Amino acid sequence: MTNERLRFGVDLVTFFHPGFWGVDSHDAIIEHAKTQPRAFWDKILDSVQASGVTGVELTFSPFNWQDAIKTYGSVEAFAGELSKRGLTLCSGFFAELEAAGDFTQREAQDALISKAEKYADFLKACGSDIMVIGAPLRQTLGAQPVQFFDFDRAKVIADFLNRLGAILYARGVRLALHTEAHSIFAAARDVDLMMMLTDPPYVHMCPDTAHIIVAGSDPVQLVDRHHERVIIAHWKDALGPMPVDTPIDEHIHDSHRPYFCGFGLGRVDWPAWARLLRDRGYQGWAILELDAAADPVGDIANGLTLVRQSLLPIYR
Repeated sequence: MTNERLRFGVDLVTFFHPGFWGVDSHDAIIEHAKTQPRAFWDKILDSVQASGVTGVELTFSPFNWQDAIKTYGSVEAFAGELSKRGLTLCSGFFAELEAAGDFTQREAQDALISKAEKYADFLKACGSDIMVIGAPLRQTLGAQPVQFFDFDRAKVIADFLNRLGAILYARGVRLALHTEAHSIFAAARDVDLMMMLTDPPYVHMCPDTAHIIVAGSDPVQLVDRHHERVIIAHWKDALGPMPVDTPIDEHIHDSHRPYFCGFGLGRVDWPAWARLLRDRGYQGWAILELDAAADPVGDIANGLTLVRQSLLPIYR
């Protein structure tokens, strides 16, 4: 069964499991990518093709756009590798905000804009028009000195996102904020605040169902309030919310992984999700993302089968 209104893809973070590469650590994956880049990238793209999805979302190194160009020699060559496998570059994840520190400073903003412009030109050249952007992380509860995410702080960040969105729009690319757990854009109140302060034509939304649950909110209710801003979505399952005092540090993404689970095994109400997108007329990419899956091809294929058998009849 097919449905032209929904197209399915995968974020390449799905392939960040040592077992898939026959190594014993994430560092070993990075070393393999560095020493055998062509074999590394060919295996990823062949695996995406074998899983049954047709879209690819690039992410952090060694799965980023610079690595892809360096491996295949040019933007055109990478686009050709996608095309010959029947794949499309659906989007690219921009993780620089999270690592930028205090990007309220003009110099930091200019550096981020420069990186985003180069990325946008690459995406456009490969046929994509969506840049998914991770928001800055929150502060660990109780940390000192306290930095509140209040209206004033949110407005500074929103003003930058508005400006960045307008710059990307001029290059033919749309900005979509990703609901990353423990960032300023995941829990319901934070999402509502940022959606209110950002300008809809320039700042869109990429809801991630699992991250919203990990942040303690309901993805169906939250996305229903902002459905007109959604231009791409990450479909992922989670076991439940994380403790509110979880340390937010350089290991936070590793801390998330035990809370993520296979598609249909967690707390996401998938039939309600399908009805919501159907009733709101959503058309676009559905990214079946798993964080570092040991068997990514099998897991993506199984998720796609579940979607086609159980959810697409609802959606149609």
